[in-house]
Amino acid sequence: MSRRLVLASASPARLALLRQAGLAPEVVVSDLDESTVTAPRVGEQVALLAAAKAAVVAGREDDALVVGADSLLEFRGQAMGKPADAADARQRWRRMAGRSGVLHTGQALLDVRGGAVVSRDVVVTSTVVHFASPTPEEIDAYLATGEPLAVAGAFTLDGLGAPFVRRVEGDPASVVGLSLAALREQLGRRGLAVTDLWRR
Repeated sequence: MSRRLVLASASPARLALLRQAGLAPEVVVSDLDESTVTAPRVGEQVALLAAAKAAVVAGREDDALVVGADSLLEFRGQAMGKPADAADARQRWRRMAGRSGVLHTGQALLDVRGGAVVSRDVVVTSTVVHFASPTPEEIDAYLATGEPLAVAGAFTLDGLGAPFVRRVEGDPASVVGLSLAALREQLGRRGLAVTDLWRR
């Protein structure tokens, strides 16, 4: 039996990933105040945020599979979410150029039946990102697009920032915002195949 898939995220990149994988999630954005969720390690932080976002949306559902996700870049021990402004993004790129960081993506799958959460599965996917060394002019041009201001770590792998990433070690989809491989495994633990949720 096909189940409703609900994405508890406003991220267009996450929605696009799911659609490219043959899924057709409904989008219900969580209104979670992310500043209230803290953890000592970056991996723990994204796991807690993903679970909290999914839980907010799951509380509004009667029967659905709810996916929540969150990503942070860990660079030299510091967690980097979305930059505060263009100056912050520029400073980050000056530090990251030619170096590497770890992009942590937490994702939670909550199974809601009869208005109650019957299972909760939270995983974290961590991928090493090796940055190129863009020129100051390239950084200025990239910042002028506004793209780096809307994403964790001030870069994308699926947009204009892609030329400034030399390579990744790990799951590239998780860098975009959600691990499809991990989602398949999460569904499998619920006795579901990802193909069960493909658009018909």
